[in-house]
Parts: sequence; C-alpha cells; structure tokens
Amino acid sequence: MFENKDIQQMQDRGMDVGRIRQQLENFKTGFPPLKLESAATQKKGIVCFSGEEANKIAAQYDAYQAELQILKFVPASGAASRMFKSLLAFAELSESDQEKDLIEKQDFNSVYYFFQNIEKFAFYKDLEQALIKDGLNVDSASKSEILSYLLSGKGLSYASLPKALLAFHQDEENIRLSIEEHLVEGALYAKSDDNIVRIHFTLSQDHIPLVQKLMNEKLSYYESKFKIKYEIEYSIQNPATDTIAVDSFNQPFREKDGSIVFRPGGHGALIDNLQALNADLIFIKNIDNVVPDRLKDETVLYKKVIGAHLIQLQDKIYNYLDQLDDNQLDNEFLHEIESFMEKELMFKIPASLTLFEAVEKADYLFEKLNRPIRVCGMVKNEGEPGGGPFWVQNSDSSISLQIVESSQIDLNDLTQEEIMKAATHFNPVDLVCSITDFRGNTFDLNDFIDPNTAFVSHKSKEGKELKALELPGLWNGAMADWNTVFVEVPIETFNPVKIVNDLLRPQHQSI
Repeated sequence: MFENKDIQQMQDRGMDVGRIRQQLENFKTGFPPLKLESAATQKKGIVCFSGEEANKIAAQYDAYQAELQILKFVPASGAASRMFKSLLAFAELSESDQEKDLIEKQDFNSVYYFFQNIEKFAFYKDLEQALIKDGLNVDSASKSEILSYLLSGKGLSYASLPKALLAFHQDEENIRLSIEEHLVEGALYAKSDDNIVRIHFTLSQDHIPLVQKLMNEKLSYYESKFKIKYEIEYSIQNPATDTIAVDSFNQPFREKDGSIVFRPGGHGALIDNLQALNADLIFIKNIDNVVPDRLKDETVLYKKVIGAHLIQLQDKIYNYLDQLDDNQLDNEFLHEIESFMEKELMFKIPASLTLFEAVEKADYLFEKLNRPIRVCGMVKNEGEPGGGPFWVQNSDSSISLQIVESSQIDLNDLTQEEIMKAATHFNPVDLVCSITDFRGNTFDLNDFIDPNTAFVSHKSKEGKELKALELPGLWNGAMADWNTVFVEVPIETFNPVKIVNDLLRPQHQSI
C-alpha cells in the first residue's frame, strides 16, 4: 500500500509507519462503543461540597502550595476563525442578501445582534482606531468594511489570530486579551512557594512569536501587580501525532502531487505535550474559558478545591503504595484499600477479586493505585455541549468514572441511550492532575490511553469525501485509564467563548 516515497514522507514527519498502518486498519474495522454502566450524578460518582466545606478545603490548598511545583497547562492552538464563522459568511453575501439576513435573523447569535452591540466588545476601540487610520469610522463604514477591518490583515486580523490574542474583557482602564486572563488566574492559584507562576501554552508554530511579543510587553506589569515571577513555556502539537486521511474506499487520501494527506489528530495528541511537563500539580483549562476580575473569586476558589482534593487523595494513595511495595499483605489492610478505592477513588472493584490470593490481590490493587490521577470539575448541564460523566465497564469487569462523548456511545442501544440521557452534568475542561508516581517518577502517559476510544469523522477536500481519524480526546480516551474523580463546581466557573457574540454575555462584560 505504501510506496518508498510514502515511507519517506512519514519518516520526515517523525511518524511510526506501523502506527499509520494500524490507523488504516482502524478505518476498516471501526471502534467499539463504550459500555456505560450508569450516569455519574450528585453523590453517586460526583463529589459535592457545601460552601463551608469548599472554603475549608481551599484554605488547606493554600498550605499545600508551599510544598509543590504547580503548573497551569492551557491548550491554545489554532486560529479563532471558527469564532467568527457567521461574520465571515455574512461578509461574503451581496449587499441585498446582507440586508435580508439582518432582518430575518435577530437572535443572540445573529450578525444583527453583533452590530447592534458592537460598542460593547473589548476590541471596539482597536477596531475604531484601525478604521480611523484609513479615514473611515464605524458609523459611516459599510458592514462589509467593518468586518474586513476586524477580521483581515487590513485591520485587526482577528480571523487568523489565535484566541489567546483576542481582546476579551475591558474595564474603565484596561483591555485584557484572553491570554492575560490566564496570567492573572495563574497568579491567584498556581503560584509555587518561590513566588514563581509557571504556565504552559500549546500553540501553533506560527503563533508562538506573536505570543512571545505580547509576553515581552505585558509580563513585567503583571509581575509587579502580583509580586511574582512568571515562567512561560510553549509547545506545539507534534506533527508525528497527525493521523492519516483516507478516501471512501479506506485508501490513503492523496494530494494532486501524490503525497499522502495527514491531519491533526485532535486535542488527544496533546498527551505528548503533557508528558513532557515537570510539575507536582497540573491545572488544565481551555484558553477561552475566562472571566473578568469581578467574577474570578468563584473560579479561584474551586481551582483550589479540586487541587486540594487531589493532593489529599494522592497522599493516601502514596501511603498505600509504599506499604504494598513493602509487601504488606494483611487482609485487613487490603480490605482497607478496597474500601478507599470504592468510596473515595470512585473505582468499583470486580467481584472476582474476592477469589484472589493475598499476593494476587495486592498486585491488582498496586496496579490500579499506581496510575496518574485527575480530579475533574463537573457542572450541571444547562444545555451546553461537552462530554458527560459516566460509570463505564472496563475490560477486567471493574467499573470506573470516564468523561464520555456521544460519539463513543452506541445510540442504537436503547439502554445505552437512556443512560446517556440520564446524565445531569458535563465536563467543562476544568481539571487538575498529577503525572508522577509514588517514587517521584513521571508516568509514561501513553500506557494509560484507551486506543479504542478514537473515532472517525467525515470531511471533504476538493469536492471529495475524506475520512479523518480523531485520536482519543485528551480528557476522554487519552486519560481513560487514569484514576479519576469528579467534583461538582458551580456553573459560574464555566464561561467559554465559542462564538464572538458570547463576549456579549453578562459574565464577559465589565458591569
């Protein structure tokens, strides 16, 4: 199937040829659906803390900070073009069709609503200045001209910039880009005892110089404001993690020059970026999920809550692993571990474990404890998209918590569909994790991926059908075999900006 030039193309990209062959086989065979046991709900898989308990746990986190290396990990690759999809489409319409669109569509997500509220965007002043420089103004310019100055290189270039560099918020004095809000957040909950705030951004190669330029301009201001020092790290999604595309016959999709088309494998590829990090505690949060300072208290509080909860669980895990490593095989002790795993680590042990001898049982418990750990914030579902929390059957008959997307579920199975509908919460990509074992070594995170949780998506290229392989998602299948705990967090901590008009929501306005 592969010619010498194909092999060379893969090697030039750092790809493993055997891995690509497996991907081709995956297109033919597909992927088995997950077997849902039940939805995870309040106090049945999702830990719920009262306000008083949350404040107490957060205070404990403040004490833990002095002993830990903390890092904030922010996936921020890709341009913001999807955020402006409706505006880009509108700009391509004729003047008469634009007028028709403005009359017929006037809901919150509409272009009409965008123009009616344009002065409320944090980028408005910059847009206004870009127009003035060319002798135009917002009031007299056509809507196509305004959009051209907002989206193209004629003005602000927002359609090609990363979300990290878009103006999200403003107050009486300042305009803040989304990346600046992460700098502020980092200072509020990710500071190590040496007053160092470490933040790692994943970016496209083209965007790194732009972000570095901004950091050179802004870091000293925030360092002075919070009396800290930043250590900013960057990485790109490794091209070696791209996946092969195929045609409708599951044959490699080729460019006109005969080269194979490879596509980014989705955010699951970032597991390699996560692997390279060196920290005791890693917070993960998307670039667009930020709020102005007036609303940050709740966000910071629950970051500390999930961080402290992880540390407390991990302390117990390390203690148990130390004793198991010393061949502690007392039945009462092993039973204590089982109880901890089921009640606190949310892992349902298979009934067959009762048949194991003490040595076999200890080995099993050691293996299940000695894994990366994550604590994921879960918010009540109010119609937002996102993976849901479920109890999932594993191959060894154990049952554990997973974040599951609808694409991973057999919706033709009525029982599975009903379980999916019973979900009350979803994952807003708000989690904290640890990737080091009880001896202080970093886990090989590739050992804990469920490769069967990838899925095939259907695209088109140059008018032809193209099938793409999406790797197991970073917080889905890429972390499937981690120890996982869910904690309920308030909906107020989830404020993503998926389309530009989301910036008009009250939580993104200064007042």
